[in-house]
Amino acid sequence: MDLARRFDVAPPATAPPDVTQPPAPAPRRRKSQVGLAFIAPFGALFTLVFIVPILYAAYLSLFQDKLVGGNTFVGFANYGKLFQDPQFWDGVGRVFRFTLVQVPIMLIFAMALALALDSMRLHGTRFARVAIFLPYAVPAIVATLMWGFLLGVKYGLFGSLNRALGTDIDPFAPGTTLISIGLMVTWAFTGFNMLIFYAALKAVPRELYEAAAIDGANEFQVVRAIKLPALRGSLVVTIIFSIIGTFQMFNEPQILPSMVANSGVTTFYTPNLYAYNLAFTGSQQGYAAALALVMAAITIAVAYAVQIRGMRNASDQ
Repeated sequence: MDLARRFDVAPPATAPPDVTQPPAPAPRRRKSQVGLAFIAPFGALFTLVFIVPILYAAYLSLFQDKLVGGNTFVGFANYGKLFQDPQFWDGVGRVFRFTLVQVPIMLIFAMALALALDSMRLHGTRFARVAIFLPYAVPAIVATLMWGFLLGVKYGLFGSLNRALGTDIDPFAPGTTLISIGLMVTWAFTGFNMLIFYAALKAVPRELYEAAAIDGANEFQVVRAIKLPALRGSLVVTIIFSIIGTFQMFNEPQILPSMVANSGVTTFYTPNLYAYNLAFTGSQQGYAAALALVMAAITIAVAYAVQIRGMRNASDQ
C-alpha cells in the first residue's frame, strides 16, 4: 500500500490562462501591413498624377467659358455638342483607319524579326537586337523632324530624287501624309514590339525544340507548331499597346505642318491634336476635357474588347 502511494504522482498544477493579455498579432496581418507600406508610395503617386487629373478633367468638362458670364456650368452640354461634332468624328475615323492598317503591318514585321533573331542562324544577333530597338529610344519629336527632312520635297532624299529624275513625288501630299506618318510610327515602335516577341520566344523550353528535332520537324514546322502558339499572349499585349499608342497620336501631325506645306494636316487631324488646339488655341478647356474623356473611354473599350477576345481564344486552345 505504501509502495503504491509512493509511486502515485499527482499531475502538475497549471496556471489559468491570462485572459487580459492581448493575443499576439497574426503573421498574415503583419505581412499585409508590410505590403501596404511598400505600395503606399506608388498609390500616392498614382493618385496624384493619374486619378486627380481625371477627376479634374471631369470637373472641367461640366463648364464652358462664355463671353458673357465667364466660366459657366453647363452640365453635359459639352458631351452633347461633341457627339454632334463632325470634326471630332473625322479625327476618330482617321485614327481608326490608321490603326487597322498600320498596327498589323508593324506587328507582322516585328514578329518576323523576332523569329529571325531566335532562329540562331543569323550572325551578329546582339548588334541586330540593339539596332532594331534603337529607334524606340529616339524621342518622337526628334524622329518626326528627321523623317520630315528625309521625306520633304524641298530638301532631303525625295527632293534630290525629284530633281535628279524630273519626277514630282511628294510623300507629304494630302493623300499620302497618313502613309508617311505610318512609316514613322512603324520605324519607331517595331523594335519595342520585336523585343516583346523575342522575350516570349526565349521563354519556350528548349526541350520542345529537341523533341521536335528528334521527330524530324523542319524549321517551318517548328515555327508553326511551337513558336507561333507561344506568341499568342505577347501578341495580345502588343496589340493593346499599339492601339493605345495610335489613338494617342499627336507629335507627328503637330510638327509636320510647320515643316511641310500643303500636307493636309488640319487642326482636328487626330482627336489629341483637336483637344490640344481647343484647349490652348481656342480657349475651350471644358470642351477639350470632354473630348479627352470620351476618347479615353473609346480607347479603353477597344483595348478591353481586344483583351477579352485574346483571352477567349487562349482558353479555346
